[in-house]
Amino acid sequence: MKKISLVLLSALVATPAFAIDYDDEYDGYYGDEQYAEPSFTKSASEKRDTYAGIRIHRNEHISFKYNVNNGDEATIRSDNFGLGLTLGNRLTDNVKIELETLYTGASENKHATNFDYDIWSNMLNIYIYKNFGGAVEPYFGIGVGISGIWADIGTNGAFAGTHDSGFEMSFAAMCGINFALNKYVDLNLGARYIDYGETDFDNATAHVRATELYIGAAYKFGIFD
Repeated sequence: MKKISLVLLSALVATPAFAIDYDDEYDGYYGDEQYAEPSFTKSASEKRDTYAGIRIHRNEHISFKYNVNNGDEATIRSDNFGLGLTLGNRLTDNVKIELETLYTGASENKHATNFDYDIWSNMLNIYIYKNFGGAVEPYFGIGVGISGIWADIGTNGAFAGTHDSGFEMSFAAMCGINFALNKYVDLNLGARYIDYGETDFDNATAHVRATELYIGAAYKFGIFD
């Protein structure tokens, strides 16, 4: 959590300066008389209100909590990376909606047993954000979706010899800052807590959760642009 706090604090400190620089560059390029407002005031046919992007996730202690039928319990934590793709749209001046597909995998050894996971998550995310100077957008959001969880447990130890796969409901909450680098490209920094769901084994259940840091880039385009 310290890493998350430092990343978001640094971004918030940089927000006012970034917005001012963006405004100065914007006005210098177009001139006050020729272009007085940011691109969001353009006609619907000219707006770049749709985007497609890529995200890299860093899972901080992704957690697999086991409850075995005979009463034993173990929590397996592992740090790993995930890769995602996004497709979104700016619905209003303060609301975005987004489809995200993400893959992440984890492998850890505990109690002389190997725990291996593959997770494919598909989320519908909604963001509420505030624009500053046409360039900086702090936001928070929530997400809901379905995740496929494939899990294998090795041949040694109390939890060994188990395999399961299935699709589970997933829920997420996130916050971060979006930076408009130019008319076409956005950079996104954020943090997210996600509950991937619970999967049932022959002799146990496992609840999968993660706290994630992510960085992403998006290309903005208009459907009629």
